Amino acid sequence: MAVLDKLTSKDAIALEDKFGAHNYHPLPVVLSKGKGVYVWDVEGKRYYDFLSAYSAVNQGHCHPKIINALTVQAQKLTLTSRAFYNDMLGKYEEYATKYFGFDKLLPMNTGAEAVETAIKVCRKWAYEKKGIEEQNAQIVVCENNFHGRTTTIISFSNDEVAKKNFGPYTPGFIKIPYNNPEALEEVLEKNKNIAGFLVEPIQGEAGVYVPGEGFLSETRTICEKHNVLFIADEIQTGIARTGELLAVNYENVRPDILILGKALSGGVYPVSAVLADNEVMNVIKPGQHGSTFGGNPVAAAVAMEALQVVKDEKLAENAKVLGEIFRREINEYIKTSNIVKLVRGKGLLNAIVINDSEESSTAWDICMALKENGLLAKPTHGNIIRFAPPLVMTREQISDCIDIIKETLKEFEK
Repeated sequence: MAVLDKLTSKDAIALEDKFGAHNYHPLPVVLSKGKGVYVWDVEGKRYYDFLSAYSAVNQGHCHPKIINALTVQAQKLTLTSRAFYNDMLGKYEEYATKYFGFDKLLPMNTGAEAVETAIKVCRKWAYEKKGIEEQNAQIVVCENNFHGRTTTIISFSNDEVAKKNFGPYTPGFIKIPYNNPEALEEVLEKNKNIAGFLVEPIQGEAGVYVPGEGFLSETRTICEKHNVLFIADEIQTGIARTGELLAVNYENVRPDILILGKALSGGVYPVSAVLADNEVMNVIKPGQHGSTFGGNPVAAAVAMEALQVVKDEKLAENAKVLGEIFRREINEYIKTSNIVKLVRGKGLLNAIVINDSEESSTAWDICMALKENGLLAKPTHGNIIRFAPPLVMTREQISDCIDIIKETLKEFEK
């Protein structure tokens, strides 16, 4: 088959199955085009995208301003490595640090890389600033977390599918229940070797689990009391997804270390970043951490434009309003539903819990039916369906999508 031959969906799936590693279980739809809130499959059928590449495409598919930034820069200079300066990185670092209110930015490419970077920065700070004896620093994490799939990160995961047979695991992490400030206080009172607390403001992969009001501000205060770094993983929740620029903004929490990725590029290019103030970030010296592609000119140009789009188009404000409409309408449906137990979320990061076991196929079957009805979503944890459309969605479009979701759910009512 020639590279440019037009594929059918069946052909494309067969190719991936034969020549690709089987590390994903995608919904059987083969996409070839995207614009705004829509994607099209290779046969030309149009769908609403209700996953947004796990919140990477907050600004909508192929946003013209972001694509323009990409193409203009790609024709000038794409990569120098950090062996030399380039004329875009400093501009991006200044723009992003002022945008989020931090002194320094360390550029990386993927979300997992950014989490690994934050862990390294936190440990180095603990040894050089807090005075913990080397090799003894520990980081507190939450149960049911999802911070990536590198060897270190899966070491503190509860997900046995992601973890099993990848050991030996990296030590240095203590797990506590999510949404439990008292558990954090107890650990920090007993253990003086704690360097940081790594937390998702909303646990996305766990099923859009929203903590109780006060959890973030209370744990932030506890960290300050014990001189422990508060590390916010906003890779999925950040960049306007939850109705605020950052999800921690709901409780006026300013992290010591902020981790960003996904929508930092509008889904156009792999871009991630770790932000912190000088007191923390200055522990990193030349040769101690880096990335060949991290901070490349294309990434810098794309990220600046992606962030500018969020501001210019008031995407956080739109996500807040449309999210309230979505949850209100779905809650109204739930009142007479046997198939949906609840809806939860903030902004346009939401999930419904299906009234069936995690081992059942019901959520998957519903997503397959949604696909047939023109809307793409994906289950997580068996019986939960996450809904996260691009933030450029209009009121008319969200209303249309709610109708599709309701009509599809009705097919499964008992």
